[in-house]
Amino acid sequence: MTLKKHIPNTITAMNLLCGVIAVIFTFSGRLDIAFYLMLLAAVFDFCDGLAARALGAYSPMGKELDSLSDMVSFGVLPALMLHTLMRQSGCPLSCPLVWVPLLIAVFSGLRLAKFNIDERQTCSFIGLATPACAIICGSLACLVTLRSEFFLSQWVLSSAWVIPALAVVLSLLLVSEIPMFSMKIAPGHKLLNAPRVIFLILALASLVAALLIPGAHWSLFPLLTFVGYILLNVILLLAGPRE
Repeated sequence: MTLKKHIPNTITAMNLLCGVIAVIFTFSGRLDIAFYLMLLAAVFDFCDGLAARALGAYSPMGKELDSLSDMVSFGVLPALMLHTLMRQSGCPLSCPLVWVPLLIAVFSGLRLAKFNIDERQTCSFIGLATPACAIICGSLACLVTLRSEFFLSQWVLSSAWVIPALAVVLSLLLVSEIPMFSMKIAPGHKLLNAPRVIFLILALASLVAALLIPGAHWSLFPLLTFVGYILLNVILLLAGPRE
């Protein structure tokens, strides 16, 4: 096997490494650094597929390594971040609600296993992709950690039910049958279509909001962007068939 065949797997392994290091920072209470590492893992996750297509280096091993890496970076990590956030906000281990965020790890595993055998998900997704779920969790944890006085942070911290409720909703979305478009570039498909254009507009609006709302942190940008992504896909589903 030539050296170029190992490049996509090396990129995937960097995703896994970022996830493992982020877990360590989560246990240390540095949810902000854990989130930055999660974003870096997402970049590697996006790039490994591009590298595999460019180099013609698809392999069964690469597919399995990608799922295992995603399970750590986008399954275990976001679950632990929300769990830690609840602990930092004063929720004791004796409270059953503090364990609810760990459902995200379980349902992420189910989501990844389903994705690997579901032939419908070659160019789009059925259910919420694990990176999108993880970034919602991670950006929220980062925002609350760094901007505890922000109104959204205060809302999250004021009730022990907010994070568990979010975890349950995201867990159900992970294994749902809701069709969701992918931003990954697939050969033979349009680079820009109506859902992607609308999503980019929503992302731009989220960026403006994160920059202009007083007391906000830039982590509000990915949070609003991916919440908007979910709502957009639900609206498209209710609107009827699309391309």
